[in-house]
Amino acid sequence: MDAAGPVTVYRTTVVAVVRDGKAAMGADGQVTFGTTILKQQARKVRRLYHDRILAGFSGATADALTLLQRFEEKLESTRGNLLRSAIELAKEWRTDRYLRHLEALLLVADTTQLLLVSGTGDVVEPDDAVAAIGSGGGFALAAARALLQHTQLSVRRIVEESLRIASGICIYTNDVITVEEL
Repeated sequence: MDAAGPVTVYRTTVVAVVRDGKAAMGADGQVTFGTTILKQQARKVRRLYHDRILAGFSGATADALTLLQRFEEKLESTRGNLLRSAIELAKEWRTDRYLRHLEALLLVADTTQLLLVSGTGDVVEPDDAVAAIGSGGGFALAAARALLQHTQLSVRRIVEESLRIASGICIYTNDVITVEEL
């Protein structure tokens, strides 16, 4: 626990990379309830707004899907403006009494920008166009950064390999991987 309150860890891994006008986002497929694996092939990454935006989620499934739906509504109202949509969602998420209690994180990306959106009102654009969320996020992030800096692999391959690495370390991340690419 830190000064701001308990740190929530979401049991999944989602990672995204943007480079050279391309974006890829992927996630593992495991869904757990406590210490039990309920599902191994869940889809935690979606294409939105005429297939121009990628979104991935981590957290309580119903909460994450609610936020994904709200983000999609923001995309429609801003005609696909990724940053404005993320900021509007974060503002609503932070101030709306119902949404404030939702436990999830979102990664959203297009071919030029990658953002992490949180329920505390944060909209963060990483310096290196790589981000990851979930319990295996730290492992996937480290792997993706190394692959991005030291190889010429495609963004899709970087996402796939970083998820495979995370699945070998994090018990809440499996190797059933879904990747979407723009």
